[in-house]
Amino acid sequence: MALALPCLPALLMALTLPLLSACGGPAEGALDIAFVDGSAAIGSDEPPTDLRLTSAASHMRAATETGLVTLNAAGEVVPALADRWIVTEDGLSFIFRLRDGQWPDGSDLTAESVRRRLRSAMRRLDGSALGLDLAPVAEVRAMAGRVIEIRLAAPMPYLLHLLAQPELVLVHDGGGTGDMLLEQQGRAAVLVMRPPAARGLPEQADWTEHVRPLLLRPLTIRQALAEFDEGSVDLVLGAGLAEWPLANTGPLSRGTVRLDPVLGLFGLHVRRAEGLLATETGREALALAIDRAALIAPLGIGGWTPTTRMVAPDLPGDPGLVGERWAGASIEQRQAAAALRVARWSAANGGQPPRLTLALARAPGLDRLFDTLARQLAAAGIRLERVSPDDRAADLMVMDRIARFAAPEWFLHQFDCRVQRTGGMCVSAADELVAQAQTALDSDTRNRRLAEAEQVLAAANIYIPFGHPIRWAQVRSTITGFTPNAWAFHPLPPLAQISR
Repeated sequence: MALALPCLPALLMALTLPLLSACGGPAEGALDIAFVDGSAAIGSDEPPTDLRLTSAASHMRAATETGLVTLNAAGEVVPALADRWIVTEDGLSFIFRLRDGQWPDGSDLTAESVRRRLRSAMRRLDGSALGLDLAPVAEVRAMAGRVIEIRLAAPMPYLLHLLAQPELVLVHDGGGTGDMLLEQQGRAAVLVMRPPAARGLPEQADWTEHVRPLLLRPLTIRQALAEFDEGSVDLVLGAGLAEWPLANTGPLSRGTVRLDPVLGLFGLHVRRAEGLLATETGREALALAIDRAALIAPLGIGGWTPTTRMVAPDLPGDPGLVGERWAGASIEQRQAAAALRVARWSAANGGQPPRLTLALARAPGLDRLFDTLARQLAAAGIRLERVSPDDRAADLMVMDRIARFAAPEWFLHQFDCRVQRTGGMCVSAADELVAQAQTALDSDTRNRRLAEAEQVLAAANIYIPFGHPIRWAQVRSTITGFTPNAWAFHPLPPLAQISR
């Protein structure tokens, strides 16, 4: 759904006049932010075909709309329309007390009005992985006055973090509910802070002196870094592995490269079960042949940890039921085993080496990744060829996706057969195990079912993990309000605050 662009009150219009006369260029007093994760206009939050918002769209929506809770600069859940909450001892009920206030059109912020909008937001997620994450929600109840209750069929330890996602903001026809107002300027956007009372804060006479407008622009990474070096762009967001070789990490840089310690999925997803990839054994040969640490070594990214697990290792509360695969074998032993399997497959298929295609865009970091990956697979007798990222007939695609919360359900739901829109393979037996975990009333049963689901998917070898995704930002040293976090999500309102 596209953002409704509210009319700016006269008080806020004064903040944006320098920007509105700047014809989309740098403006005095504004923080100029470049997003490099897409070519769409910054103000558009229309989801792509896989229902995932771009990084820019997520940041925009979270700034102009809000839900019961939201995320702060450190990626922690903090109050929004709800100013406090309690969780019952059995974990089956979350009770929220709404803040005093009104909707943007002046109507009262009541439990019933919030309930309707929350249910609407949940329905919009039907058919998506986040919709599957919400499956244990049994009922949303409006209680007395400003109290709302979310009842669960089974405990959801991650519910608060899920409610803080931009997809679960509470949209109101009378205007945005977030801390900021938006004015579109072509493909760019200007954002200004709403008055304190509209943000649920006490009135403050001089509040305009302590905030600044934000100018958001979609740029290529080369454009963004060039303008950063020139001094017009202050912050570059949305960059990842593809752009990493262009990051300015030298001593003469006018800013600092900040790596986000993100959780998520980064690896190969099998699209077609044909040829070598037709069997679990053949797909495992591909997984065995890859030296994960060596994939990233040429890029010189410190602190990156490889993994063979589909679910990120060492999540909070991880019971340790699943470990790294092939832990007792060295990389040389694994690669030798892969080469032997490939040789046997080739002998049984006319003596020709297997040929695999990988859908991958052209970018400096992806070029290096492909070159290293192709060399490793060639050593095992596999010929890897690169095709367009839009080629639906490709055997493999790179999955590079940031987690929304730190629980196995998020990782496992990315492979659910009901939400596969990019042609990746899935395993319905694993989906059933995850569904059973979501109905379990005790944590031991839940953990066992989730571990079994991960093991089923791992044995099927439909996804070949590399390690955590890579996300980074170029940040001018004078910037405040920016904190690296596990979600690579950097809320815009803190960036608009001027330190006193």
